Parts: sequence; structure tokens; C-alpha cells
Amino acid sequence: MTDQPYTADPPELRRSLSVLDGVAVAASSTAATTSIGIGIGVTAGVVGLHLPAIMLLAFLPVLGIAGAYSRLNRVEPNAGNGYVWVGRSLNPWLGFLVGWVNIVATVAFLAYTTAVTGSAMLQLAGEAGVHRIGSLALDPGSTAQTTAVGIVVLVAVTLTAVTGIRTAARLQTGLLVFEYVVLLGFCGYGIVTGPHAFSLSWFDPFAIPSATALAQGLLLSVFCYWGFEAAFSVNEEVRDPRDASRAGLITLVTMLGLFLLGSVAFQRVLSEKELAGHGAEGLAFFGDRLAAQPWAALPLVALMFSAVASLQAGVIPTARGMFAMSRDRTLGPVWSRVSARYGTPAAGTLLIGALAAAVAGLALVIPRLADMIMATVNAVGIVVALSYALTALAAAARFRSLLREDWRQGVRAVVLPALSALALLGLGGYLGWSFYTSTDHFEVSADNGWFLLTTPLAMIASGFVAAGWAKYVRRSPYFRTGEGTDADAPQLLTTSN
Repeated sequence: MTDQPYTADPPELRRSLSVLDGVAVAASSTAATTSIGIGIGVTAGVVGLHLPAIMLLAFLPVLGIAGAYSRLNRVEPNAGNGYVWVGRSLNPWLGFLVGWVNIVATVAFLAYTTAVTGSAMLQLAGEAGVHRIGSLALDPGSTAQTTAVGIVVLVAVTLTAVTGIRTAARLQTGLLVFEYVVLLGFCGYGIVTGPHAFSLSWFDPFAIPSATALAQGLLLSVFCYWGFEAAFSVNEEVRDPRDASRAGLITLVTMLGLFLLGSVAFQRVLSEKELAGHGAEGLAFFGDRLAAQPWAALPLVALMFSAVASLQAGVIPTARGMFAMSRDRTLGPVWSRVSARYGTPAAGTLLIGALAAAVAGLALVIPRLADMIMATVNAVGIVVALSYALTALAAAARFRSLLREDWRQGVRAVVLPALSALALLGLGGYLGWSFYTSTDHFEVSADNGWFLLTTPLAMIASGFVAAGWAKYVRRSPYFRTGEGTDADAPQLLTTSN
């Protein structure tokens, strides 16, 4: 491929979103109800009855990361966000890696959420008295059955995302309102009436059993917060790029409140054994302990809505990130084709849905849904921590002159992001080492340390291979400058869907 310069008019996205639309996209991507309904049980299996402590502790570095995203977005709004910012401020290879691991992590997340969605639907079918279809016994814990049902939903939400982000945001807003009303109602009721006594030790991180449990719990909690940055992936489609920063920060603070509420409520209602033992069915079990049918099914409906919304919210920012990379010729041209009718990267959105469905099918090698969830969350947690850390270091590098000009601004723009980055890199490294030393053989199993370490390493290694292809075969100018296509260059469309 010859190294041709960019045209004067890069592909255009449509600016039609408000700050509330950005919050809807980011909140759906973070998926508080799914994180509370499933992530709390997974995390409790690691840290025991210290969920509020680990959620608060994980919030601190993520808040530093959010500050880095917000400041970088103010000076350079771009759909590629971390991919562009890291490439410019640190190194193009690292910038490409950030873009790439976000793609593969989201595809893995979509595959996991596809199964979670199917599980919620099968649980609802069971609550309605439907336990068999012909000779097939419905099992919400079966990866095969939940994946098959979830793929049908994935196809539907991908098609909705193609028609325009404004349409998707409206759908997600409606789903979020229902989710949060149910979540606040049940969690509030659980805090008031739960049989287990409240204890301040729940907020004590020093009571967590071991350093390995602390590290793994923190990365699992970081995974729960993951998704707030989806607001920055649509910063070329909001009416004012500053709205993306507002949406990201509003979402993050809201998630903290919901996670603390949910973790305290679950520990008031369920024992430690019950918390850790119900996996993908944890929210349904919580609802059954608090109310009789049909009211007990409401948390399960909320979980299903959350999973559906997060599927769509996962497709949207990933397609935008790949749009930005394709615009720079680090990925193929199909990803930057914009639909003339909808003003969205329609072809890329469809391909993301197809990739997620394919990976969901590959996940069938882990037959138990609970094991698949644990393996996916651990792998994605490590690569998300790496992506966050590199973006925060990019902010520290870009704004380092503020340390000399205004030390207060310098602390917020340089020191806090750098400390957050180092904390996440240290956690990821420590957890990786603990996985490596936990066993002496490889096995495709959620409790095999080498498997848990190999998966994120394969994601990272594939990024360097793809970067080499982009640099030496596609001859992308990004690797000479580290700069992405200027998001302000095109005359962006302003009509709404």
C-alpha cells in the first residue's frame, strides 16, 4: 500500500448528542446493575465481606484516570481518545496498543455480556414456569444455552446501534430509568430489613485476607467501573466536546454511589457463602430473599435490561474507536465507512457485533457460565488497567509543564494521574505474577493461573503484531507522528436523527 496523504475531509460523524445522551451511553456501558448483580458475587469470592472497602479503594485510581481523560479531552477531543492521546504524548506503538486492547477487551466483554443476557432471560423463563422447550431442559448456568439466546439479542441491539447513536441513547435512557428505580428500591429495602448486622469492618481494606486478594479484588472492582470513558468515545458526536467530560465524571460518581449501596445491601441480606456461591444468578437470589413473586422478578428484569443496554453500549464506543483508527489507516478502510443515511460507522458497527458473536461462540470451551465470567473478568481487568495507566501517563507527560507554572493545577493534571497509573500497573503486575506462581501447568480453566495470565498476555501481544502490520504494511502516518486525524478538521453534520 502506498503512503498517500490524508484528504482534506476525513469521514464525518454527526453531532447530535447532549450531555444526558453521553451519560446514558457511559452509564449503560458501565452497567451498574450487571456489575452489582454479578460482579459483587465474583468479588466477594475474593475479598469476602469487604465489598464496600474494595469499591471505595478502587474508585481512587479510577478517579485519577477520569481526571486525565477529562483534561485530555478538553485540549484534543477525538473519537480515538486514548489511542490518539497516548500516541501523541508517549509513543505511537503504545498509543496503538491502547486502542487495540480496548477493542479486544470490549469484544471479550460483549461475549461475556451476551451470555449474561441469555442467562437473565432463561432465569426469567424459569420464574414464569417455563423450564423446558421440547426435550431440552433450560439451564441458566449453561454457557451454550445462554450464549445462543444472548446472540439473538446481540444481533438486535447491533442493528439498533447502526440506525444512530441518538436512537440508541434514547433506548438506553429508558432502560436505565427502570433499572435504577428497581435497584434503588430493592437495595434500600435490603439495607433496612436485612438480617445480617451492619459492620464498619466492611469498609476496612486492611481486613482483606491477603495481598493477592486485595490486588485481584481491586482489579475486579476497576472492571466494574470500566465503561465511564465511553462518554469520551462519542466526543465527536456531542454538541460540545466538554459535555463528554461532564458525562464521564457524572457517570463515575453515580457508579460509586450505586456500588456502595449495592454492596452494603447485599451484605445485609446475604451471607458470605451466599454472596460468593450464586454467580450469574446472584441478583435473582437477592430478589427472592426480599420479596415474593412477581415482585421478586423485578431485579432479574432490571439485570436483563442492564445487560441489553451494556451490549449496545459496548458496540457503540468500540465502533467509534475503530473508526478513529481506520481514519488514520492503522486499521482497514471498512471501519471508517460512514452511513450517508444514519451518519454512523454502520459497517464497523455490524462487524463488531459479528466479532463479539464469534468470540461468544469460542467461549463455549468453558462450559460453566460462572467459570467463563471469572476468566473473562480477570483477563479484561488486567488489560483495562494497562489501558487506563497508559492514558493517565500520557496526561502526566503532556501537562508536565504545569508543575512549574501552577503547582495546584500540576498536582491535579500530573501527579494524581501518574500515581493512579503506577497503582494500576503495580496491581496488574502483582496479579500477573501471582497467577504465574500459582500453578505449574497450563489448563483451560478459570482457576488455572497460567490460563488466567496467558489470556491478557495474548491480547497485548496481538496488539504489537497488529501495530507492526499497520506500520510496515499499511504504512500509516500515525507511526511517524503519533497524531490521529484532527477531529475538528471536518465540517461535521449537525442534524439529529
